[in-house]
Amino acid sequence: MGAVKSKRMPRAVREQQMLDAAVLTFARRGYRAASMDEIAEVAGVSKPLVYLYLNSKEELFSAVIRRESAALAEAVRAAVEPDAPADRQLWSGLKGFFAHTAENPDGWAVLHQQARTQGEPFAVEVAAMRAEIVEFVTAMIGAAAQEAGCDPEPAAREVSGLAHALVGAAESLADWANGRGSGTAPGERPSAKETAATLMNFAWAGLGRLMDGERWSPGG
Repeated sequence: MGAVKSKRMPRAVREQQMLDAAVLTFARRGYRAASMDEIAEVAGVSKPLVYLYLNSKEELFSAVIRRESAALAEAVRAAVEPDAPADRQLWSGLKGFFAHTAENPDGWAVLHQQARTQGEPFAVEVAAMRAEIVEFVTAMIGAAAQEAGCDPEPAAREVSGLAHALVGAAESLADWANGRGSGTAPGERPSAKETAATLMNFAWAGLGRLMDGERWSPGG
């Protein structure tokens, strides 16, 4: 019997297939070691077709970063309960963040491990995504400060720093929860809800005391 020709796949679908293959390859091999031949093989297409769609390895990596960044930011925004109290908004946003990074470990590895270490323009792409999330968290902490009746002036000075600290902690905790460096087997790793609770227990109790006017000082 002769071979049956498969239906032509729409360009957008084929491109996503290539990006999926690139995410997996970059995450597991690293940007430098990953080859277009390997990405094409994983995608089930020819290498010339990858070049036709995405031009170069650099442009392919940039496209991966943009897609994974947009997906992560959207997951956080979609998870937040907009009309809930500030602590509930932060809780739901963290659950969305940890759920997405757990469900997409290769995408998270590309963003947090690979893109940041390859210099411009890749690090710039990730920094833009991170700035968007920090801005979002800043607004939530600012709303919490307002709810608590904090003095607007010191609150404004501290909220941005607190947001950066919280996002940095979430990024580090996502690596831990996904088993990178922790040595935990997949079945032993915490759920997104458990990981979010860990960070809320660490951060929110301190934020609550801060908003009640308590300040730490070297003198005790």
